[in-house]
Amino acid sequence: MKEGHEEHIRRDWKAGGEEYERVCPKKNEEESGEMRCSRKKEKWLHWLGTEVAVEYKACLYFFAILFYYSLYQVTRGIYTVSLVHMMEMIFATYGMGYLQVLALYNFDEAEHFRRKELALSLLCAALYTAVSYLFEWFDRKVPATGGFFLYCMAAYGCAYLANKWKRYVDTMRLNAMLRAYQKGEKKE
Repeated sequence: MKEGHEEHIRRDWKAGGEEYERVCPKKNEEESGEMRCSRKKEKWLHWLGTEVAVEYKACLYFFAILFYYSLYQVTRGIYTVSLVHMMEMIFATYGMGYLQVLALYNFDEAEHFRRKELALSLLCAALYTAVSYLFEWFDRKVPATGGFFLYCMAAYGCAYLANKWKRYVDTMRLNAMLRAYQKGEKKE
């Protein structure tokens, strides 16, 4: 370990009640006075990860919804968008982001798109469509609202494919880094 740190073993309990040990470096009392890997820090990092996932989804889907809404407005000869509708859209996407991350297993970032993910996509697209109908984003016109439902389904499919491709690229990069590291170890 680095100089100035001493090793502390902290015992915790898993949800199942099995005991485990974790080694946490602790800085000297003059430097910090608290353990580096504490429960508070773990909770903070978990919360931060959740917030980042929600932000990602909210921004992605807000832009997608705004794009469809803007196209709808242009087809009507209107070249402006309602700020009230935009506010409703961003609140809807944040709410849906929290729902997806906390309750619906983050399904659009799943490894495979099967029945469960399809059903959850249908549910979320239906919720977005209901919100759009409730707040009259498309003037409660059935063709525009039905098109919006199909557009939401396509957006979920595209998000799944984009996330899958990103995972594939990340895996390839990590494998290349691992091979380079292994070659470096063999030379020494």
